[in-house]
Amino acid sequence: MGFNYGDIIEAIEPVLDADRLSHIHVEPGGKTRTITWGESAKRTANLARALTAAGAEVGDKIAFYLRNGPEYSEGLSAAFKGRFVHVNVNYRYQPEELIYIFDNSDAVAILYNAEFAEYIAELKPRLTKVKLFIEVGEGKPQNDFAVSYEDVVTSGDGAPLGLKRRDDDMLFLYTGGTTGMPKGVMWRLSDLNQHQLNARAVAGEPVPESAADYARIYRETPPTDVYLPACPMMHGTGMMGAIVALTGGATTVTLGNHHFDPEELWRVVDAHRVSAMSIVGDAFAKPLLNVLNENPGKFDVSCVERMSSSGVMWSEEVKQGLIEHLPQVTLIDSLAASEGFGFGVSQTNKESGTKTAKFTVGPRAKVFKEDLTEVTPGSDETGFLAVTGPIPIGYYKDPEKTASVFKSIHGVNYSVPGDFAKVAEDGTLILLGRGSVCINTAGEKVYPEEVEETLKTHPHVHDALVVGIADEKWGQKVVAVVAPSSDVSEEDLKAHVREHLAAYKVPKSVHFFHHLRAPNGKADYKGARAFAEKELGIS
Repeated sequence: MGFNYGDIIEAIEPVLDADRLSHIHVEPGGKTRTITWGESAKRTANLARALTAAGAEVGDKIAFYLRNGPEYSEGLSAAFKGRFVHVNVNYRYQPEELIYIFDNSDAVAILYNAEFAEYIAELKPRLTKVKLFIEVGEGKPQNDFAVSYEDVVTSGDGAPLGLKRRDDDMLFLYTGGTTGMPKGVMWRLSDLNQHQLNARAVAGEPVPESAADYARIYRETPPTDVYLPACPMMHGTGMMGAIVALTGGATTVTLGNHHFDPEELWRVVDAHRVSAMSIVGDAFAKPLLNVLNENPGKFDVSCVERMSSSGVMWSEEVKQGLIEHLPQVTLIDSLAASEGFGFGVSQTNKESGTKTAKFTVGPRAKVFKEDLTEVTPGSDETGFLAVTGPIPIGYYKDPEKTASVFKSIHGVNYSVPGDFAKVAEDGTLILLGRGSVCINTAGEKVYPEEVEETLKTHPHVHDALVVGIADEKWGQKVVAVVAPSSDVSEEDLKAHVREHLAAYKVPKSVHFFHHLRAPNGKADYKGARAFAEKELGIS
């Protein structure tokens, strides 16, 4: 179709009302910062030029070490305009995890929040590829080698770049790998945009045929959407919502609170008339529902038209509870992965209902058995989910992992991330989960091997296995089963993991057991899980 996000954004900026807000950022306590579309057009062009002036070239990687805020969306816009490649960085990572991302991605510039300045300073001697450090915060940067984000975006004439862009300009979306180390999924911008066009067609909205056609549509019908990412924009769900908002001429509302506060979120939704939200399953939806149940009529939520989630369980009872308070809303539950979109979708509104983990199969998705024949609907057969194009071109600098996930089946290229499912008689999917031992805890992926290897570096640990145990609050919680070599406490082991890994990877509980391996020496995850569940009193 010849689409590039940089072309789309530059095409719509002159058409949108320059005084319409592009960003609203709300700090705890209610202090609000706003940026108009007219201002943002200039700021993002200035940022793209500053990256070029610092030595960044077309195709170079820009790391986003940022919490939710206008800077994330503006950084995306600048990357698209300047033909740079976005790299998401989990702000919960510890230094060794961070250095891996920066190095593996070959990042030449880092945008980071001032609260992370100490980590950046610690890592700087090892960041030999980085040409520019841009610090987001008030006043002078804490690191004297960094430049101020606000100084950068307000320096220059803000004129459009006017670059000739390509369909294969890319965005990287880093996600966990089976070895525990993140992998950079390489998406072409035109392929990502095709998914947006497909969604517009399904929703009955006008489908642009070119970047200029976006401008024509928005000139005739000015955008009114107000989007709030309740989940982190560094993850795919929040990020893709932010991109849809950018190319849709919407207003993006972000919260400065570092902890999810459902009551604050509803207060902001009411105050700024949010029409669309991104969440991550029950981990967000349950607290949001609880606030509405406990405060009937306190918030005017009649403005909310869409709530979207992907990647995590969103239970039927919670969906129905939300609809009781928001009868006008459509709840969109997508079965997707960093490696592919369109596996399945479940839409719920007051006129319909969907069972938990039951999705309508996407038009480009199939469920294959191990012999590569398709699962027969209603047969109770289990198979792996696969989806065909548009899909990523692979993992950055990892041909072996690319070959294991992006496969040719019967002459068609598919993405096969590892989700297993059954197909009901009516053709809908019944999702079973990952075929691997990946743990999904409140939207964060935790790969057991990484936590296990960290536990085994403790001098009093002989062996360790890590499993995910079903949990109402987290979806799954990380639980360790450890074979100690000498006396060691649960708290000592938690503290040891916390020193090396992000907090969400720290086991919620540690249990001691000496038989972690099968007779052939392989990890006995089934036995470890059964033991942990017995210890936790789970039948």
